[in-house]
Amino acid sequence: MKLFYSEEVKEALAKNKPVVALESTIISHGMPYPDNIKCAKELENILRDSGVTPATIAIINGEIHVGITESELNLIGDPKTEVLKVSKRDLPICVARGVCGATTVSATMYISKLAGIKIFATGGIGGVHRGFSEVLDISNDLETLGSDEVVVVCAGCKSILDIPNTLEYLETKGVPVLGYKTIECPAFYSNKSGINLEYRVDSPIEIASIALNKWDLGLKGGVLVFNPISDEFSYDSDEINKVIDEALLKAKKENITGKRITPFLLSNIAKATEGKSLKSNIELVKSNVRLAALIAKEM
Repeated sequence: MKLFYSEEVKEALAKNKPVVALESTIISHGMPYPDNIKCAKELENILRDSGVTPATIAIINGEIHVGITESELNLIGDPKTEVLKVSKRDLPICVARGVCGATTVSATMYISKLAGIKIFATGGIGGVHRGFSEVLDISNDLETLGSDEVVVVCAGCKSILDIPNTLEYLETKGVPVLGYKTIECPAFYSNKSGINLEYRVDSPIEIASIALNKWDLGLKGGVLVFNPISDEFSYDSDEINKVIDEALLKAKKENITGKRITPFLLSNIAKATEGKSLKSNIELVKSNVRLAALIAKEM
């Protein structure tokens, strides 16, 4: 599979400089226009200011790009552009049809692995959805975390998920889950979930060491770092869960399932919180990018 590198990313990889991958669904499906484009540019600049090269990954007219130009960013961020939400499963379809695609966690991880990029920053991972006993809905993110050697920095499982079962699935896949300066599992909008993790880490160099030792031992798969949202932007878990439950009920009534459900829920949660959840979303992604930059420099 041919990859198209931006000059910035190509040079950084050739000189063995730190590079951090960024997904593109946050641009096309995760945030409203024009906040999406503004946020994407801010994330890239946070990395550059830290001495790290950003590699936003997207599919432009069937070509897989590792690092995109401003015009390409504007293209996939424009609500008038038809952009396919691309998981690892959808990659060959998007490429074969020659259309534009925005990569989810699983697709971004896979392309990062192909490109030799070891660090990826995102908002939250997918996982086992609530009501799993009724609808067999497990994100491919978990499978990819179990197979592809990339460190993923996020603010925890997305709040719409069944967190205990997601953690159990990750354990089954042999994925180390590390709480950055916390032993409590964060829950995206909230830094509290009432669920403890097994491992706390307190420095980027420790995270880098764990990842490199895992791969040196011949163990497949990624390392997952949970970086909780700051107190300033964190929601009370009971408050945000009430909003999420109402959004889930609405999704059920409207028969919203599969890859449509996450953007649907995020949009409804943003409306219910009068845009405050969007602000939290943006701030937590920025925090994850800053931490990813530190880990990349250590590695």
